[in-house]
Amino acid sequence: MAKRLIPSLNRILVEKIVPPSKTNAGILLPEKTSKLNSGKVVAVGPGARDRDGNHIPVFVKEGDVVLLPDYGGTEVKLGDKEFQLFREDDILGTLKE
Repeated sequence: MAKRLIPSLNRILVEKIVPPSKTNAGILLPEKTSKLNSGKVVAVGPGARDRDGNHIPVFVKEGDVVLLPDYGGTEVKLGDKEFQLFREDDILGTLKE
């Protein structure tokens, strides 16, 4: 049975992107060349409320690639995959191609 986690309020569930350690031709890449802490958004909470009770939506959506801080987040394991749960404020930005 697959579990689905729906984050609460302004939290975001992210699966970290692990850069490849070697090319298609088999050349090993040094660790420093691809040191970008990024992840793919898997699930997004409904958003938070301000002091007046107005709804504040989350600015990212499922499928976005985001830049993550070096530290922080809560590790979550669902099945055999590992994810991290961040607050919207912790996300540094979105990466576009």
